[in-house]
Amino acid sequence: MSNSEKSKVVRPEDVLPDNADVTVMNGGVPVRKGTIGAFISNAKNLSELESGTPAYDEVVAQLRALTPALTAVGVFDIFEVRSPELREIIADA
Repeated sequence: MSNSEKSKVVRPEDVLPDNADVTVMNGGVPVRKGTIGAFISNAKNLSELESGTPAYDEVVAQLRALTPALTAVGVFDIFEVRSPELREIIADA
């Protein structure tokens, strides 16, 4: 394996050291530890909520707030969102 191949490996601690809770990604967007997990949990919760209710609106607001961080990390460059409802929320963020 060449040196350039070895340098392509990225471990979690390379992105966010154990002693840090936030890192700054592309464009200066702060990304907190747990952001991707929170987004996924909220996306799953969305399907269980009735549109227009306070709980639904709160989840949508949180998804919109988290979208810039996931965009900065590059999640949407790699993964396709299957839910039309979630794609719309992301587009509106």
